[in-house]
Amino acid sequence: MSAAETVGEPPRLGTLETQVMDLLWDEGTFTIRELIGRLPGDFAYTTIATVLTNLHRKNLVDSGKRGRSTVYEARCTREEHVASVMDHALGTSRDRAASILNFAERIPDTDLDLLRDYLRRRDEGINP
Repeated sequence: MSAAETVGEPPRLGTLETQVMDLLWDEGTFTIRELIGRLPGDFAYTTIATVLTNLHRKNLVDSGKRGRSTVYEARCTREEHVASVMDHALGTSRDRAASILNFAERIPDTDLDLLRDYLRRRDEGINP
């Protein structure tokens, strides 16, 4: 089960957790030392290890081995995580339809065109 498929509230991310996830989402797998070298600032090994432990507990990262090193990778895409956050927000609304319509009023025409095209293809049985 990916993080996007978990039941309940999607995990909230702190600033450093977001920076780590951005690297994992954008560039793939990293060791702790590689992450330290890529993150802005000067972080202790134990700090990043703790962040990764917390992200693993939140079902956002998996770990594996590369030689003798432990590597970390995202369990879901950024887009899957964002969709999970959006779905949860809609699920907490007292009026889901009103929330969806209010959101639709705020999105730019280019996004509406994308959504229309997706729905058309889905209705026609075309794999979007």
